[in-house]
Amino acid sequence: MKIKISLLILFLSAFFLPAYSADVVALTGRVIDAETKEPLPGAVISIPQIKVTATTNANGEFSLNSIPKRGRFLVQVEFIGYKTSSQTIDFSTNTALEFALQPSIIEGSEVVVVGTPISSNSKQNSTSVSTLNRTQLLLPSTNLIDAIARQVPGVSQITTGPSISKPVIRGLGYNRVVTLDDGVKQQGQQWGDEHGIEIDQYKVGRAEILRGAASLLYGSDALGGVINLLEPLPAPEGQIQGEVLSNYSTNNGLSGSSLMLTGNEKGFVWRARGSYLNAYSFKTPSGYFPNSGYNETNLSGMIGLNKEWGYSHINVSYFKNNIGFYDAEPGDPIAVDDKGSRTLDFPRQDIRHYKVGWNSNFILPAGQLKVDLGYQKNQRRELDEADPALFFDLNTYTADLKYYLDESNGWQPVFGVSGDAGHSLNKGTEFLIPAYDTYGIGAFAYVKKTWTKNTFNAGVRYDYRKNNGQGLIDEGETRFTPFTNTFSNISGALGYTHEFNDYLSFKANAGSAFRAPNPAELGSNGVHEGTFRYEVGNPNLAPERSYQADATLEYDSKFVTGSVGIYENYIHNFIYASNVKGDNITVIDDNGNPQLYPVFRYGQVNANLYGFEGSLTLHPTSFIHFENTFGYTHAQNTSADKPLSFVPAGNLRNTLRFEPKIKSTRESFIAVGIENFFSQNRYDPDFETPTIGYTLLNASIGTTLMLKNQPLRLTITGNNLLNKAYYDALSRLKPGRLDQTDPTFGVYNMGRNITFGVYIPLLLKK
Repeated sequence: MKIKISLLILFLSAFFLPAYSADVVALTGRVIDAETKEPLPGAVISIPQIKVTATTNANGEFSLNSIPKRGRFLVQVEFIGYKTSSQTIDFSTNTALEFALQPSIIEGSEVVVVGTPISSNSKQNSTSVSTLNRTQLLLPSTNLIDAIARQVPGVSQITTGPSISKPVIRGLGYNRVVTLDDGVKQQGQQWGDEHGIEIDQYKVGRAEILRGAASLLYGSDALGGVINLLEPLPAPEGQIQGEVLSNYSTNNGLSGSSLMLTGNEKGFVWRARGSYLNAYSFKTPSGYFPNSGYNETNLSGMIGLNKEWGYSHINVSYFKNNIGFYDAEPGDPIAVDDKGSRTLDFPRQDIRHYKVGWNSNFILPAGQLKVDLGYQKNQRRELDEADPALFFDLNTYTADLKYYLDESNGWQPVFGVSGDAGHSLNKGTEFLIPAYDTYGIGAFAYVKKTWTKNTFNAGVRYDYRKNNGQGLIDEGETRFTPFTNTFSNISGALGYTHEFNDYLSFKANAGSAFRAPNPAELGSNGVHEGTFRYEVGNPNLAPERSYQADATLEYDSKFVTGSVGIYENYIHNFIYASNVKGDNITVIDDNGNPQLYPVFRYGQVNANLYGFEGSLTLHPTSFIHFENTFGYTHAQNTSADKPLSFVPAGNLRNTLRFEPKIKSTRESFIAVGIENFFSQNRYDPDFETPTIGYTLLNASIGTTLMLKNQPLRLTITGNNLLNKAYYDALSRLKPGRLDQTDPTFGVYNMGRNITFGVYIPLLLKK
């Protein structure tokens, strides 16, 4: 309770506390065509570091008010049909700016990345980063992670039907991938694979996917990478904007709608959004999978100030998700002939996530102080009947502070500290993990040096974590034995980039990272219903230590863009749960019937993951795009000299996109895509069966109609048009082990699915 009160006082006092008052100045300028010198009305100018934005008027002119008089910031300029440009501006010069944009088929090559220690454009950032804008994220998909995995090489997803996806980056998932939601590290039982990430897919304005270890900035759990989700920047000053969107999918009747309003009045900014999704059971080529429907309700809002001293925003969100599960005993046939209902049967999940975040960036005399504080409550109920059997109640408090010193002679130093505290209770009648408390603190130092066409960066970080597991006597027997573990670690990282010319660049990274065991791995002792197994933790686990390196070559011209990268990640003390054949346990269920479960015990091995990923996009003309992505991960249990289990199959995605110019419309397109997933014959036979390769045919069409001055975006997308019966290598519903002691269902992935989408952007006040 004391922590809650202290955080509340800190939130309120810090938000209204007067900050350093820099002199106010307006940043003015114009945006023109580099070749014709004609003005570009409607271009978007943004400064992501201080979250301000503006649009050009009919003369290509813009003005950003209440801008600090001092400081160097990356200014990004975007306009459809032109190459995105970013430029570092020294605000102390106080001169009118002119941005000359180059006409280009490619628009987003110099996007500003903010999820790394220092914001920079992609060419000067050594981390392998892919970015997805709002339009890309709104492409029809079953959920947010599905939208990302379909478009970013090196990213896959662990799925339980279309409603649940967990991200996998370079073969690593669960607690080895960090998800950030506007600067706050998402905390919601990431150790479990039978639920998603508890974030409204419609509220994300931009996603940055950092591939490779990122423990330097984010501490434990970032061995595989980071998914940094950012809400749209506030509206330009004086404007009130909004949007209405709605989708409908034929396969499972998924209907999703969202309404958003946002405004900016003299630096007072606000946003409000409500979203709702509802689906019945999904259909495979063999029929409907019973009780696999779901419904999801999301509410979110933001209020804040954008002033000459920086910005300070409070974000709140509420997420509620109900998901049905098929109730079957091992060996029972699966009745897939009946269409599901939108009324969910038991068993089902009821997941609720509440979040409050305070995000601020204060401009100080010698630098900037960025503060991100958060409180989250995650409630996960697994219901056999009206009352929950399993009920996890997790409360998490997080704090992250970074101080950026002003750049001097190309040197940019950053210092940061972070901390978190988690308190989890068991409120159900069944138990899997103990109630626990977890505490962590970390500090890092980072420096970046830029000269001519080169950048070099280096950093070091120290982390400390403590886990306290509570004991439990259940019906006279010891279910959980109390434990206390402490872990500490020093991590380091080096990075380098070189721009050979305007088209070709190179980046490389090397470093170490770590992950502390989580309470589920340390103290589990119970039936994990969603996985049909009995899990036993190990309180003597050591932290995972990762040693990784990667290198990427990128090419970006008017007609060809592409990248190719290689990586290797050696993990010492890799944690995983395994079963020895014959190690089973009989558990009496609520009806008094005995059930046999295989026992999976947490242990450690050494592992090595390496692979390659890349993309190639050809633009022979302004209206034809041929987009290709590919990725492959080779994962080996080096201790036992056999493959790791549950590793994504190699894949190659090809899309041919035609963008005709049609009178009275904008951004029209027709696209045909082929997704090739290769066989996954590298598998651990103690855990899973091989996965046969498959090819999927997809297509889409869309346009933006202009109804007077009101845009109306319409899209139709078809996935798996040939209704191919297949199992994804990371589907939790694919056939289980050959001996069937781990009896997962043999359920095909989703069959043919046609999605209709409508998107209406609104400008309510200019």
